[in-house]
Amino acid sequence: MIDIPDERIARFLEEWELRPDGASMYGRCALVLPVLRADGSRAVLKLQDVDEETVGEPVALRAWAGDGAVRLLRSDAATGTLLLERLDSGRPLAALPDTREATLVVARLLARLTATMAPPELRRLGDLAPRLLERTSAALPTVPDTAVRHLLADCAAAMREVADAPGDHLLHWDLHFENVLAATRAPWLAIDPKPLAGDPGFELLPALWNRFEPDEIRWRFDAMTAVLGLDRGRARAWTLGRVLQNSVWRLEEGRAPLPEHLEIARRLRTPAD
Repeated sequence: MIDIPDERIARFLEEWELRPDGASMYGRCALVLPVLRADGSRAVLKLQDVDEETVGEPVALRAWAGDGAVRLLRSDAATGTLLLERLDSGRPLAALPDTREATLVVARLLARLTATMAPPELRRLGDLAPRLLERTSAALPTVPDTAVRHLLADCAAAMREVADAPGDHLLHWDLHFENVLAATRAPWLAIDPKPLAGDPGFELLPALWNRFEPDEIRWRFDAMTAVLGLDRGRARAWTLGRVLQNSVWRLEEGRAPLPEHLEIARRLRTPAD
């Protein structure tokens, strides 16, 4: 859980003329405090540290301007502090019983979000992909299971096929069921982007993994690519690349790749008939 100094909280409550309006919500990367603005309107104060992922959050939210995502009301670049419209934290998409409907909600939001071209200052998939492939060469020999090593090598091969056209759309990068909340102005809105400029096919893995159901992998993949209007071959390659990314991270930390991610790769490695 992130530790935000009390002084920083007090500073932004005073400078932005905010009053606490409910219990704080802590996450691994941020503290979210419900507040009232000077005019009485409801908002949330999000306090977090600045890193390569969070630095782009206000940039992306400004670009989307509330279309499919939470609205940004104010931000402080030096500290990463954001003032956001308040959504209904008690009604996350993760609580929807029907995982197929939840998958379609994510797909429809992604279709709106990725229709925006990425601002130039964001990190880019075109830079990330070559570095990932270089790191893969060092990580693969550490995998003791031959089948897993071959599977990850196939993921790397698929990513190489599309890496020369990485795309320049604005990606959320982490749109899973828990990063979608209900709202009054729209049925569902996305929160907590970790923005990236790239191909929308790189967006699909979180919704394939969330509330994991192996026999639903193909259905979810087909449904999302249809809603987003993606080329299925390219989306498949970028999804395998995303599995590779998460697996290499874990290998570099001395941990095994997640079995769920490996199962997604197995089921998508061979194109459907």
